Amino acid sequence: MPELALTAQRNTSSADARWGLVRLHPKALAALGLQPGDGVTLIGTRRTAAVVAAFTPAHRVGAAADPTKVALLDEVTLGNARVREGSEVRIEPAVEAPAQRISLTGSALATTHIPEATLRQALLGKVVTAGDTVTLLPRDLRPNEPWSVISPSVARKALSGLGIAWTSEVLTVTGTHPNGPVTILPSTSVVWDTGAALSDIPQSQFEQTAPAGPALQERPMSPAPMTAVAVADLAGVQAQAAKLTEWLNLALDEPELLKTLGATSQLGVLVTGPAGVGKATLVRAVAGQRRLVELDGPSTGAREAGARLNEVHRVVGEICSGAGGILLITDVDALLPAEAEPVATMILDQLRAAVASPAVAMIATTSNAVGVDPRLRGPDLCDREVSLPLPTGRVRAALLEQLLRKAPADELKLDEIGARTPGFVVSDLAALVREAALRAAARASREHSEPKLRQQDLAGALEVIRPLSRSGSAELAVGNLSLDDVGDMTETKQALTEAVLWPLQHPDSFARLGIEPPRGVLLYGPPGCGKTFLVRALAGSGQLSVHAVKGAELMDKWVGSSERAVRELFQRARDSAPSLIFLDEVDALAPRRGQSSDSGVSDRVVAALLTELDGVEPLRDVVVVGATNRPELIDPALTRPGRLERMVFVPPPDAAARAEILRTAAKSVPLAKDVNLRKLAQGLDGYSAADCSALLREAALAAMRRDVDAADVTAADVAAARAAVRPSLDPMQVESLRLYAEQRVPGPAGTAEGYV
Repeated sequence: MPELALTAQRNTSSADARWGLVRLHPKALAALGLQPGDGVTLIGTRRTAAVVAAFTPAHRVGAAADPTKVALLDEVTLGNARVREGSEVRIEPAVEAPAQRISLTGSALATTHIPEATLRQALLGKVVTAGDTVTLLPRDLRPNEPWSVISPSVARKALSGLGIAWTSEVLTVTGTHPNGPVTILPSTSVVWDTGAALSDIPQSQFEQTAPAGPALQERPMSPAPMTAVAVADLAGVQAQAAKLTEWLNLALDEPELLKTLGATSQLGVLVTGPAGVGKATLVRAVAGQRRLVELDGPSTGAREAGARLNEVHRVVGEICSGAGGILLITDVDALLPAEAEPVATMILDQLRAAVASPAVAMIATTSNAVGVDPRLRGPDLCDREVSLPLPTGRVRAALLEQLLRKAPADELKLDEIGARTPGFVVSDLAALVREAALRAAARASREHSEPKLRQQDLAGALEVIRPLSRSGSAELAVGNLSLDDVGDMTETKQALTEAVLWPLQHPDSFARLGIEPPRGVLLYGPPGCGKTFLVRALAGSGQLSVHAVKGAELMDKWVGSSERAVRELFQRARDSAPSLIFLDEVDALAPRRGQSSDSGVSDRVVAALLTELDGVEPLRDVVVVGATNRPELIDPALTRPGRLERMVFVPPPDAAARAEILRTAAKSVPLAKDVNLRKLAQGLDGYSAADCSALLREAALAAMRRDVDAADVTAADVAAARAAVRPSLDPMQVESLRLYAEQRVPGPAGTAEGYV
C-alpha cells in the first residue's frame, strides 16, 4: 500500500474548520491513488482516519514549504493524530468499511437534547476510528456516494434548536463495528454510549439498518429546562425582554386585570430572529422561577405523524396539569411547516387547548418565520410576536464580555473584535471564544506557561470561525484591504464611500436630514480595471460581511429555482448585516426584459431582484453593489432611484494610477535599481490594472529564464515582459463607456461629475 511522509500544517481555512479533514496537493493525491472524498489513514503519535480533499486556491502553505510535501490538517485531525504543526505525519489510503454501528459520548446537554437520528445526519460521510474526537459540523465532501444528495443543511436546521451549543460541541467515538476506520452512512446505527460495550450487543443487531422512527421514540422529546441566564445579562434585547415579561406578568400573575377589562388572559407569542441569536435563551431568562416545559420542534417534527401527535399531546397534558406555566416550543417551523400535513390540524387543536387553559402561556421560536404554518398566527394561538435583531458591534462586544468574564485574560480590545464580526450571533461568538481558548491552551502547553487569553488569540480565531449565516455560501477574500490601498481613483473612492459606507456608519445623519440612503451602486468600466478589487477594499474599510455571486450562478433551468436563489441570497445578507451583496457580471443576471429566449427565466429573475431591492421587506444595513463592463445591456428598471441608483464609472488607469498599481504590485518583487516604475507607467497606455500586475509577474519569470537563481528583476527583464504582455483594453470600448458615463450625468470629462 502506498504511503507518504508529509509535514503537518494547520489548515486555517474557515470553510474546513473542525470538520475532520485532510487536504493534500493533487500530486500527492495521485501518488497515493486517491480521489477527493476518499478515506485516509494518518499515522502520527496515534493512528486515526479522516476524509481527504485537494488543495484549492484558497489554501496556502508556508512560503518556504513545498506544497507537494505538506498535509493541511484542521485542529480536530491534528488532535486525533496527536501531531504538532511542523512535525511529520504518515498518510496512506484507508481500508474503510461501512459503519454498521458506532457509539459516542458527549456533554450532558448533547446526550439529552440531540436525538440519535439527528446525530447520524450531522456525522454523515465522516471517516472515524474508535477514540477519535468529532464535531457536529456537517459538510458534504463525498460527492461520489449515492447518498450525497442529502443536504448538510438538514442537519444544521435540526441542530439549530440547541442555540449556541451545537457549533462548539465535541464528541468522542467510544466504539465502532466493525473495528478500524469506518464511514458513517445513512444505514449506520449511531447511538449515545450508555456504558454498554459494543461487544455486548447481539450480532444480529448490527445487520439491521438504523431504525429512524423507533430510535426517536426511545428518547423523551421534552428535555429538561436548561439553566437560564439572568435577564440583566441579555445584551441587546432588553426591550424585547421587558415586553415579554410584561405580557407574562399580566397573563399569568394578574389575569383578573384583563378579565375586568373584558379581555381574555390567554397568551401565545411567536419569537422570531436569525438562527443562534438567543431566542430560547431569552424565553428561559424571562421565565425566571416559573414552571417551564419545553418541546423540541426539530426532534418532534422528525417523527412519523402518529408519534408526533402523541408527543404534543403528552407535553400539553404535562403543562396543563398542576399549576400551569410556560410551554416553550423551539423551532416551531420544523413541527408545523408551511406545507402542512393532515396531522398539523390536530397538533394545532392540542396547542389551542393549551393556550386556552388557565395560567398557561405558549411561546414558540423560529428562525424561519415565512416557513411556519400560517394558522399558528391565528388570534387563538400566537397572536403576538417578538422579533430579535442581529447584534450590533457594541452588543457583540458586550456578549463577548459576558462569555469571557470567567476566563483569565490579558487586556482585551473587545470593541475591536466586535467591529470585526458583522453577522455573528451569540452561537458564533461562543464558537469564536472556544477557538481562541484552543489557541491559548496550545500556547500554554507549548511554552509551559499559565493559560491566559490574548488579543492575538481572538484575532486568529476570526480567520477560522465563520458566522452561521454564511456557513453555506462562498466568501470574497477581503483580508486587510481598505480603500487606502487603492491607488489613485480619488473620485471613484469618494463616490463609493458616500453611497456605501456613509449609510452604514452614519445612519443618524441620514435620519436627521430626512433622507433615505442609497440602496445600491452599479460599478461599470472596462474589464481588468479593478472593479472587484474596489469591492474587496470597500468591504475591508467598512468591516462588512460580503456575499459575492456571479450573475450566471443564480440562473437555473428549473421553474422557480432562480427566483428562490435570489431570495435566499438577500436573506443571508439580512441575517449577517451589516453586509454587502456583490453581483459580479450583473448584466448576465438582469438583462433587458423581453429580449431573451430562455422561457422567461431572466425576466422572472429581474422581477425577483427588483422586489428584493425595493419590496415590502426593507433592506436595513444591506447595500447591493453590481459590476459590469456592459451597462447598456442591463434592464433600465434596475438603475432607477431606490435600486442601483448610483452609477460609478471605474475608468482605466492613467499614468499616475498605473505607477501606483505598479508600486503596489512590486512590494514583493525585488527590482533592480535600473527599473523606474514612474517612467515605465508613462509608456503603458492601454494597460489595465490587471495588465500592469501581469507585466511584473512576467518580468519575474523572464528573470528566472535568464538565471533560475536570479536575485532581482532588471530593466532588461521588464523590457522582455513588455514584448510578451500586450495591453488588453479595447480603445473603442473604453471610449464607448466614457461617453456612456458623460451621458448619465453631465459634467466635464475627467471629473467626478462625469463619472458618477
